[in-house]
Amino acid sequence: MVEFKTKLLSSLVKVFPKEEPSSAVKKNTTALRGEVFSFQVAYRTNAHRIPLTVEVESPLKRSITFRSVENVPVEWMPDAIDEDVVGTAPGMYPDILRELDNGKLNSVWDHWRSIWVTVRIPKSCKSGKYDIKISFRYFDKDPEVNKEFCYSETLSLEVLDAVLPPQQLKNTHWFHTDCLSNYYNVEVFSEEYWKIVGAFMKNAADHGINMILTPLFTPPLDTAPGGERKTVQLVKVKKDKKGYSFDFSLLGKWFLLAEKSGIKYFEMSHLFTQWGAAAAPKIMAEVNGKEKRIFGWDTKSDSKEYQEFLQAFLPRLTAYIRRKGYAHKVYFHCSDEPNDAHISTYGTAATLLRKYLGDFPVFDALSNAEFYKKGLVTIPVPCENHLDDFMKLSVPERWTYYCCVPRTGYSNRFIYMTSSRNRVMGLLLYKYGVEGFLQWGFNFYNSFHSLFPIDPYKSVCSDFTFPAGDGFLVYPGKGGIPEDSIRHEVFFEALQDQRSLQLLETKMGRKETEKFLVRLCGGTLGMADYPEGEEKILAVRAEINKKLKKYFSGTTVK
Repeated sequence: MVEFKTKLLSSLVKVFPKEEPSSAVKKNTTALRGEVFSFQVAYRTNAHRIPLTVEVESPLKRSITFRSVENVPVEWMPDAIDEDVVGTAPGMYPDILRELDNGKLNSVWDHWRSIWVTVRIPKSCKSGKYDIKISFRYFDKDPEVNKEFCYSETLSLEVLDAVLPPQQLKNTHWFHTDCLSNYYNVEVFSEEYWKIVGAFMKNAADHGINMILTPLFTPPLDTAPGGERKTVQLVKVKKDKKGYSFDFSLLGKWFLLAEKSGIKYFEMSHLFTQWGAAAAPKIMAEVNGKEKRIFGWDTKSDSKEYQEFLQAFLPRLTAYIRRKGYAHKVYFHCSDEPNDAHISTYGTAATLLRKYLGDFPVFDALSNAEFYKKGLVTIPVPCENHLDDFMKLSVPERWTYYCCVPRTGYSNRFIYMTSSRNRVMGLLLYKYGVEGFLQWGFNFYNSFHSLFPIDPYKSVCSDFTFPAGDGFLVYPGKGGIPEDSIRHEVFFEALQDQRSLQLLETKMGRKETEKFLVRLCGGTLGMADYPEGEEKILAVRAEINKKLKKYFSGTTVK
């Protein structure tokens, strides 16, 4: 006789094959109209590869999809690991969310696995309680049994009569098109390339990533000194005896595709190399009828030749941006992550940019407040563990970021970390009044320093360099369609938490809402002092919804 067991879980649980999962999820919960709500149903059998059919019964059925949670190999763990993790050793960790083939899947003997259920609640949805029943069916062909079995879990979801407001946060996770070209083996700017880029753009926008790294020239990011990445330069450059000329047609195509996909803001790729602005980025041009590299690591950032190039290029670029109506949507980068030793070189580069960019904002990931105090950067983007140092400064926009660090004591999204640690960022973004968030890896499928491409299904640590999953949120699925990760979905939930607090603020005011949030979090809330664990995070959101319910009333629908 086949034994079958199911468990209802929240989206913040990571299910491992040989561990019976536990969860703080309640079978009665709430969400807002317009919200994307997720939960899981875990299952286990004592039989191998029984063909299962997964079904959903609910008045919200048309708004519900489900995917299987698949494991990935985490081969390397950093030395610095704290206690707020789901594992401390290499192994198989849950992360990929894979579409089912017509609701079909196979059981794995004596392994816990889970189904990820996504409810995209329409804004027009009537308030009230809706049951969502997830069932697993299979037919036992044993002649002695010869019958169908069904096991199910039911969640009761109350949709409140409050609509989740639009996202105000500017949110960018860097988009790497060379990685898409490499993985799918398509020529840059081919028809298939643009199709794949569009699919990944839409996935990003659907998850609250509303700003996109735009490769004016091949981005000088995570590139070994002296090395280079595949050319993905959008601006065509021609150099002759008369000087430089520029063709922005590919850039215009990028703008239109991104907007069609749901992107609202554009960050121009860095105009100087990473870690201090020592050199020019890789720039290709047509010279005497032939394509050649005219700038790169061998071009000092303060060289006369590069200054003359920028003098020709930037006024024409900004004029094009203004003419096309994108001026209020465009941000520029100078150099990524300069440190204290780079103030001089960064300052020279930034001063040069300011000469030609006028009132266009320049923002960069940097954690030394002196860069801003000296007027070298319009918008500083400090790492989360340095954000407190910037809170007393009057900045045009409040931004923060994280990347391969910090690895202990702070929120981050590494595969081996708890999902609650990922989701708590939404509460922190609200508490700090953060208006912009940056992370470097939406789809970075290269090794450290981009020495060679990697297969993200086999190497989630970028060839034993970055903490698991740091380089990407999505996997390159079949047919040029990205596959989501648990981390991608949970971070979007964090953004929805921020938006729910902003909605509450419209009724309570900023000061009282912040006091309310801090009280829910135990009396203190900071980048290094936040509620840990599934139960606490779910409880905070439940109380926010409870408060919202008092301000927004509706009619219960059965």
